[in-house]
Formats: sequence, C-alpha cells, structure tokens
Amino acid sequence: MKKENYNEIKKFILKKLVRKRMWMHKHTSIHNLPKGLPDRLRSSKEVRKVVDDLLKTGFLLSKPTNYGLEVFLNVKRKKEIIGFLFG
Repeated sequence: MKKENYNEIKKFILKKLVRKRMWMHKHTSIHNLPKGLPDRLRSSKEVRKVVDDLLKTGFLLSKPTNYGLEVFLNVKRKKEIIGFLFG
C-alpha cells in the first residue's frame, strides 16, 4: 500500500469518528468505517490494515460484541488525534 493512501484512509477514518463523536461509550461497527471512502481506497485489506494499526497505536479501542467488533476513539489520546488531523 502506498504511504499517501495509508495516510488518506487513516485521516478519513479518524475524521469520520471525530465528526460523529465516537468517544468511549458511543461506538460503531468496524464494517461501517470504509463507507464513504472513494472506490480506489475501499480495498477491505487496506482498510483493515489501517484499522489494525490504529488499534495497536491506541487511537482506536475495540469492544467485542456478539454481533461483531465495535470500535471507538480513545479519549485519553484525544489531543494526539486532533493534532494529527488538524495540526
């Protein structure tokens, strides 16, 4: 995956979750994250790699449910997330 594609997907996912205020107790399905991405970036493997990296770095946290994996933004990393998006 190209570095610019990786960063574009990462910014898109984080902006989407910030815009929808998905902090701590509000969460969304992992399958909703690529919705809205341009077709050239919607490869499920690429999106999944970015999501896995966001989970490893702690920007996203996960909540396993009986109907699938739910994700939300880590409020403890809020300054870093906002800095990455708008800094």
